Amino acid sequence: MSGKIFETPAAALDGLLVDGMTIMSGGFGLSGNPESLIPEIRASGVGGLTVISNNAGADGFGLWMLLESRQIAKMISSYVGENKLFEQQYLSGDLALELTPQGTLAERIRAGGAGIPAFFTKTGVGTVVAEGKPVETFDGEAYVRETWLRADLSIIKAWRADPAGNLMFRKTARNFNPTMATAGKVTVVEVEEIVPAGTFDPDCIHTPGIYVDRVVLSTINEKRIEKLTTRARETV
Repeated sequence: MSGKIFETPAAALDGLLVDGMTIMSGGFGLSGNPESLIPEIRASGVGGLTVISNNAGADGFGLWMLLESRQIAKMISSYVGENKLFEQQYLSGDLALELTPQGTLAERIRAGGAGIPAFFTKTGVGTVVAEGKPVETFDGEAYVRETWLRADLSIIKAWRADPAGNLMFRKTARNFNPTMATAGKVTVVEVEEIVPAGTFDPDCIHTPGIYVDRVVLSTINEKRIEKLTTRARETV
């Protein structure tokens, strides 16, 4: 270990995992999932977790591993998707679910990182999303109050990091990872590449190192396609 750089995913999580904690896990679909850190959480045996994530992976991939091992007690997410295990556990009552519209989920995480306890949005007004939440009128329109989301631990995946923890992401992986990096008490990042200090143009840094506590080189970088669509090759 040197500064923020840790030798293995297990070392990067050492001393951080406890039963009943809240974890933010980055990723959008199968892009930008912390593939190397999730198996270490599973191996630790920690349980009763509340996990905040856009979705819960897919069969055999991502957070599915923690659902399969029954370590997640509650999901705060916006998309069940094609994850049959997620669906089964929720419908059977084994998994609590706080279903949140995707844009609202992103803003609740951003608010958590920015220190904004609550905000108002029109999304969800008049639906089950608004049940039990204050509703107020602004300019003649009803808005529901949503509260911030924060976590004990954020696990995210970036493309590149330098020794100070400055991060760069690629494409779809930027959807949730950068904001989650700001909303965790501790943020652990796995990256595909660690570069020397001074490599990044300051204008190209997506997440400043002030938000990052630990960095580790990914041991798993699987580029899955969630739904492969093909067409027959044209013949001349």
